[in-house]
Amino acid sequence: MRVAIIGGRLQGVEAAYLAQKAGWEVILFDRRQQAQASGLADRFYCMDVLACRDEVIAGLKGVDLIIPAIEDDGVLQALKSIANLTGIPLAFDFSAYSVSSSKLISNQLFSRLGVPRPQPWPQCQFPVCLKPSGRSGSEGVQILYTQEELAGKRTRNADEDWVIEEYLPGPSYSLEVIGFAGKYQVFQVTELEMDRVHDCKRVLAPGELNAKLLAEFAAVAVKLAGALSLNGIMDVETILHNRTLKVLEIDARLPSQTPTAVYHSSGINMVEWLGYSFLQKNLHVPIQKQQAEKCVIYEHCRVTPQQIEIAGEHILSEAGPLQLRAGFFGADEVLTDYVPGKREWVVTLIVKGVSFEEAWDRRDAILRRMQRAFNIPEISDLCPENELSQGGGRKHDPFMRERY
Repeated sequence: MRVAIIGGRLQGVEAAYLAQKAGWEVILFDRRQQAQASGLADRFYCMDVLACRDEVIAGLKGVDLIIPAIEDDGVLQALKSIANLTGIPLAFDFSAYSVSSSKLISNQLFSRLGVPRPQPWPQCQFPVCLKPSGRSGSEGVQILYTQEELAGKRTRNADEDWVIEEYLPGPSYSLEVIGFAGKYQVFQVTELEMDRVHDCKRVLAPGELNAKLLAEFAAVAVKLAGALSLNGIMDVETILHNRTLKVLEIDARLPSQTPTAVYHSSGINMVEWLGYSFLQKNLHVPIQKQQAEKCVIYEHCRVTPQQIEIAGEHILSEAGPLQLRAGFFGADEVLTDYVPGKREWVVTLIVKGVSFEEAWDRRDAILRRMQRAFNIPEISDLCPENELSQGGGRKHDPFMRERY
């Protein structure tokens, strides 16, 4: 199958990586010459969908499916028009996306369905989490501790819609659901770990929840997907607080990071499920080869002469084209823009084990090898400041004493 991916940033990397794993031919479109996903594509067109409509249509010749990997409303509408004109299926749910792209509207949906979520301000106490309604992921998220801080932030950013709700400490989890024609399938739960600015730096698959919480999470995800009549993919992010999973947000578009972690842990390829569902106009259920579930650590590193810094996926937006490499310093696979002689570069490590203990041991050894090979004095793996003050961090992490 030949698939066109529109957008070569983080979602595009996810889509191209998993499409290649499905054995598909990947055609990438992005207006940036150094698009991160361009190194994972069979063919790359550097062009602007809005400015080069006819050229884009010509480049789609022979394409079976279009996957948007972008959150630009103008581009999405242009793709909708192009898909209608060419008859090529577009793997995207515009109706569900219109809800999930607004945190304010999403929260109204959670309340209407009785889905547990953080208490809104002013019904809650400080600290509070302040996040822009219309931005994706962790962009613009801040934790505020006083009324004065909150008033100052709202005054300086009065032209933007904000969600203000209680800040809940606890581990964060994600779950993807694919829906089509009234049928829904949930996948493996993953655990998310954040960096200092609350951007996801690490995904652990599978997420370690008990059977009761796993069932509750799946039920909530299907409930939300059903309320949206989802035809596409959506991820649901929660926080576990006082033994209750509370929904933080939903995103009805192809997520980044978690699908690749799930693929390496379970063997299930969400992009393959998504693509064939749109082609068949019914929820695709492939015949899965039985495999033992692996424990996977998926994390991002920025490497400089001064340090190896474990940081959120925003560091990948600063990278050039990423290449897939196996066995890099002992990792199962990596995505990196490293070339010999480059002083500053990024790498996403994918490390597997039969247990998390084995996976962590392998991951630690990989970082040590990198540190020695490039004579780097420090490894930094920081979590949010509010978690530091509470003694946050994973107890099995051998770098903890070096960081604090």
